[in-house]
Amino acid sequence: MADEATLTEAQEEQESEKVEEEIKEPAEEESVAEAAPPAAAPTPAPTRAPAAAPRRPPSRGGPPGRGPRQQDRRGGGGGGGRWRPRRKVCSFCVDKVTHIDYKQVDTLRRFVDGHGKIIPRRKTGTCAKHQRRLALAIKYARHLALLPFAAGRSPYN
Repeated sequence: MADEATLTEAQEEQESEKVEEEIKEPAEEESVAEAAPPAAAPTPAPTRAPAAAPRRPPSRGGPPGRGPRQQDRRGGGGGGGRWRPRRKVCSFCVDKVTHIDYKQVDTLRRFVDGHGKIIPRRKTGTCAKHQRRLALAIKYARHLALLPFAAGRSPYN
């Protein structure tokens, strides 16, 4: 057992000497490096790139300065051509109406504005055939006093 204790002490001394030598060697190298001036000092590489402006989403084809909300509201996307609204569909053709009745005042009121004027095709989306029949039905309803000729006007104002 005594032999083992002396062996371990001897091993510890050798290890500590090795560690001391390792510590001394880098210190000596540093003093040599300080004495000799470097030929060309390398420039340190930047750690981070400079902050760039945030990236914008790709354009959807609208004029510059418009946000995505305005572009979505305007209809289609992409392309750079002239803007066109979404094509409207004739509600009478969709419902397969064959006859527009002048007695259906609620239906006719949707196609008359607040002043009593017939709303044009380009705004309502009705086809030419149904727009002609609609105009006749509105005129019949006006003649029978179901719809006003001019709404909201009073002769006393």
